[in-house]
Amino acid sequence: MSNHQPDVGSEMRVRVLFVCMGNICRSPTAQGVFRKLSETQGLQAVVETDSAGTHAYHAGEPPDRRARKTALRRGIDLSDLRARLVEPEDFRRFEYVLAMDQGNFHDLSRICPPGAEHKLRLFMDFAPHLRIREVPDPYYGTAGGFERVFDLVEAASVGLLADIRRRFFQGAFTIELRRVDKRSASTDP
Repeated sequence: MSNHQPDVGSEMRVRVLFVCMGNICRSPTAQGVFRKLSETQGLQAVVETDSAGTHAYHAGEPPDRRARKTALRRGIDLSDLRARLVEPEDFRRFEYVLAMDQGNFHDLSRICPPGAEHKLRLFMDFAPHLRIREVPDPYYGTAGGFERVFDLVEAASVGLLADIRRRFFQGAFTIELRRVDKRSASTDP
């Protein structure tokens, strides 16, 4: 990964885009979890989040009710989020463009402008201890799938925040990264 500094003018901001297929389940959950983690660490002024989908099936819609319900049970409100389609311009605006799975990674790589490839990653790469590369799509499953997504997203969010701190702030902030509770580890296949 490059040590590219964000193009933010005089104000240091790191922008993170979470991407799944329809932008109503996984990526808004990731955005909400990571936004909350950034806030609890006092970084809301320097970390900006957004989410998008590789397909416009649900553009303008709020997150899936099951995703919202799961998030609310865990203290995170997703009600202000609306689905949108990812654009090539997003690779200029964001330091991180994080795909939830290989299919979305492939779709994103097709619209990624030359020179921005270093920004595109799989989100679960930030939780290597789980040995899972993809956040599974819970859309056609049960409520348990949304719980699993939340657990995985929590684990990857902690790793992502550590990466942002290392790459962009080099210790300028003291961030206490708690260990994600054992639900993430105990639900491994």
